[in-house]
Order: sequence, then structure tokens, then C-alpha cells
Amino acid sequence: MIIVTNQGITGEQWENLCKKLDDWGFQIHVIQGVEKKVIGAVGDKRRVDFHFLENIPGVEKVIPILSPYKLAAKEIKPEGTVVEVGDLKIGGGYFGIIAGPCAVESESQLFETADGLKKAGAKGLRGGAFKPRTSPYSFQGLEEEGLKILSRARERSGLPIVTELMNLTELELVAEYADIIQIGTRNMQNFGLLRAVGRQSKPVLLKRGLAATVEEWLMAAEYIMAEGNTQVILCERGIRTFETATRNTLDLSAIPLIKSMSHLPVVVDPSHGTGKRKLVLPMAKAAVVAGADGLLIEVHPDPANAWSDGEQSLDLPQFQDLITQVAKLAAFEGKII
Repeated sequence: MIIVTNQGITGEQWENLCKKLDDWGFQIHVIQGVEKKVIGAVGDKRRVDFHFLENIPGVEKVIPILSPYKLAAKEIKPEGTVVEVGDLKIGGGYFGIIAGPCAVESESQLFETADGLKKAGAKGLRGGAFKPRTSPYSFQGLEEEGLKILSRARERSGLPIVTELMNLTELELVAEYADIIQIGTRNMQNFGLLRAVGRQSKPVLLKRGLAATVEEWLMAAEYIMAEGNTQVILCERGIRTFETATRNTLDLSAIPLIKSMSHLPVVVDPSHGTGKRKLVLPMAKAAVVAGADGLLIEVHPDPANAWSDGEQSLDLPQFQDLITQVAKLAAFEGKII
């Protein structure tokens, strides 16, 4: 349930309310709204009478949440969550564009990319240091050296970095370097990993699973939030269907659906969503109109010679063109880049 407090609630009233909820066995998640504090109370609602709660001094109203995802529900924060790292802002009217290569290959490759992205107007740099690959014989990433190169690229460009965490053993290392930790599609329901990133303070970009329903996706976000980390960005990256003409089927209908169900920001990855360079721009533009809060785009200075995912990567001039076109649409939709 959601407990909305009065604007003028006193410290004593706040402490009394929190103590009562704790005594009744509720987990308390405090959310600072625009003007008021809101408590997301998770527990057995049969143990307390809603009307009694509303009569506690300092309480304005109590709203039950019927959905299984309590903390991700739209009712918790109707104005929407904004995830902010440096100049990158995603959600709440802000449109954030994150771009970069599938894999970090070398310092020169990443520096050239970061310089071009910065010039074009991107707000975040993505790059894989640990690479999940279908084949065990494919390039698996530069690992810690890749993280160090990402860090140097951040110092050079000022762009915050997004990189994927593959397993629990690498969490401390990845968290040391990353500004935003990405949980990939293969790990969307790795609940131990979700709980672990929920216990650390870096924002988490959670990609939708290959065959996950929208509710399963939101429940995965709930695992992170239940551990205390409310800075979650959802990423639609396509789902697996019977269609073989594209790498995945980019489910843009999920964007307005999620926006009606949750306060969490949603970004779209048209690169993985289609697997085809020529489809990235039209799907990026469609994502803006569908209500997305940002984009995740694969960009490489020389896609033909990329070590992974070159066929879906834009080169720097193509990315500049995408930014120009997307910025016009975002402005029309009232979003701030």
C-alpha cells in the first residue's frame, strides 16, 4: 500500500507512523515526492485497517496497490522517476541518449567513439567489458582492462558509462568503474544478481528478457527495488518471436503500456531490437513517439570491422544524423534532451 503524508507532517508524527508500520511487520520504502513524503509499505495488509491508518496524525491518505509489483507501480510516484548521472537524465520529461560499441576493443577505438558521441550530443557512453556470447568461442570481452579503458574514456569525454554485469563475482569490480550497471536480457530473472545490485547504490539498467512478459519484467525490477535501490531504468530490446527477418521483434507497444503501469523510466534499444543497421533510425524515431524516455544505440567508428554486432552498429556520421532527427521528434513530444 501507499501512505501519502501531509505536507506539514512533524518529525514526531513521522517517527510514530514508521514505528507503527514496523510493529505491524511492514517493510518501509520512503519515496520523496515533489511536495510530500510517500511510504511504500510492503507486507500483509490484512494486519491493519486502512481507515485506522488514515486517522494517524500526519497521514493524508492510504492507497492500496493491487498489482504484484508494489514499488514499481505507477501509484507510488505518479510524476515518474528521473534517473540522473552527470548530464544524463532519463525520465520525468527528460530524454537520455546512451551510445557506444557492443564491445570495448581498444583505447583508440573507444576514444574515437566517445569523442564522436560527445560531439553529436549523446549523454552517456555504453560499452561491453564482459560480453555474453551465444558461442563460447566468440570474443568474450577485455574484462577488467575494458573497464579501465571505459574509465579513461569517461575522463576524456565527461560521459558517464554504462556497462553490463554478468555475475555476482564481478559485481564489486564493475561497480567500481560503472556509473550505471546494466543487467542483460539473459540475466533478467537471475534473482540473486538482481538482489545484489539492489543492495548497491549505482543506477541499474534492466533489459527485458528474450521471452519475458511485461509483468515478469516489472517483477524483476521489483527484486532490485525491494533491496533499496529505486534507481532502475527499464530497457526494451526486443523479444523472441517466430519472425526471422529481424534479430528480435522490437515490442514498442510495451512502452506506453509500461508508462501506464509503472513510474520507472523506459529506454529502447533498436540496435538489438532489430539487428539491422538500416532499421535502427526508423525504430528510434518510433520509440520517441511511443513515449520512450531514451535510447540505447550501438555505435562503432568502423562497423565493418567491429569484433561483435557490426551489422547493427551505426558509424559516427549515421549517429549524428540519428541525433538530429530524434531531437526534433523529442522536442515535439515535449521531452528535454
